[in-house]
Amino acid sequence: MAEKTARISYRMDMTEGPLTTKIIKFTIPVMLSGILQLLFNTADVIVVGRFTGKTALAAVGSTGSLINLLVSLFIGLSIGTNVLVARYQGAKDDKAVSETVHTSIALGIVGGLILLIIGIVATRPLLEMMATPKDVIDQSTLYMRILFFGMPLNLILNFGAAILRAIGDTKRPLYYLTIAGVINLFLNIFLVTVFSLGVAGVAIATVISEGVSCVLILLCLKHETGAIRLYFNRIKINPSKCVDIMKIGLPAGLQGCIFSISNVLIQSSVNSFGSTVMAGNTAASNIEGFVYVSMNSLHQTCISFTSQNFGAGKFKRIKKVLINCLIIVAITGLVLGNSAYFFGKFLLSAYNNEAEVISYGLIRLSIISTMYFLCGLMDVMVGAMRGIGYSILPMIVSLVGACGLRILWIYTVFVKFRTLDILFISYPVTWTITFLSHLVCYYIVTRKYKDKFREG
Repeated sequence: MAEKTARISYRMDMTEGPLTTKIIKFTIPVMLSGILQLLFNTADVIVVGRFTGKTALAAVGSTGSLINLLVSLFIGLSIGTNVLVARYQGAKDDKAVSETVHTSIALGIVGGLILLIIGIVATRPLLEMMATPKDVIDQSTLYMRILFFGMPLNLILNFGAAILRAIGDTKRPLYYLTIAGVINLFLNIFLVTVFSLGVAGVAIATVISEGVSCVLILLCLKHETGAIRLYFNRIKINPSKCVDIMKIGLPAGLQGCIFSISNVLIQSSVNSFGSTVMAGNTAASNIEGFVYVSMNSLHQTCISFTSQNFGAGKFKRIKKVLINCLIIVAITGLVLGNSAYFFGKFLLSAYNNEAEVISYGLIRLSIISTMYFLCGLMDVMVGAMRGIGYSILPMIVSLVGACGLRILWIYTVFVKFRTLDILFISYPVTWTITFLSHLVCYYIVTRKYKDKFREG
């Protein structure tokens, strides 16, 4: 009984009680978990930048947008898992929760194996298409191919964490990632400095640490109580639940893929300036990543809270969730984004101490990091609409507003005024337009539910 009570204490009923307090309590572990996941890559970047040199730094950094392109589709499906488990939890439908849990883990296994094959076969051709410099491409290819051996572990981890978030448990994924993060850091230093494995060493360390997190989260689900308990012999794809996950998660995944295409184009444009600019951009974008995952935690919070309250039929509470998340994400983005720029020189020097590399990194931070809160506002709006079951509409708006306009910018404005400043300005411009568009769409979508949930 004590064990059962301990497990239940990790959960959170998002349909009752003070919202602001619960949102913050839910968000902080998600934020810290995202930061720890990012530290896997940051440890890679810092170790190779300090102990191997700027070419290796550029090799590791130049792969980020391409890796995101290939994995975004399946990570999007985990959003579908989060929405459905939370909704069924709010509606007290245990059978549907269990079917969704087992289908999700099966999707993680299948998706990971697919990505493993694609990563091994397509890595070098895709890097060549991105105009990756000759002095970088061999190391970039090696780094990516090793990382893709860990994709089944990575996806199972993401689906498992999505299941736990849906029931309000954001603490245990944080604990597991903390353990894995420490292992990753020590392995990075050991494999690079002792065995001189360079980019291969940091990639191997990342895969091992992901494996540790994956095993821990599977054991957690296996020993859970209630509907989310995982039985290994029941892991299979339930067709109806798979379709439901796809309806919500596939548009989110496709959005992530096309977002990544626009980022690949940006990365290709950065690559054209040479490896020194690439190194500065890599370091700056890595710093910005900490701001992004902190804001993105509010996106995930908004999805979970909205989904549970939607399942419980509490529409008035859904609107309060959105307002709370928008305020918190704006404050988070403004404080962290501007702090990253203010301390930019010091932070960038941790990656590489060459003055020219730091100067190029500061250009990016001055434009993107200081305005990053706009991206947070945009993502929270997307989370609110996905939480009530609308995934295609925010996908279309995001693709046209953020991706389409960004690509248009690259082929028009950037072509005419070919500077890093002009390239990076495309981000805040497109974030603003897309956020305002989402705001209008949310107002239109929620009007149809006013009568249905008037008493909610």
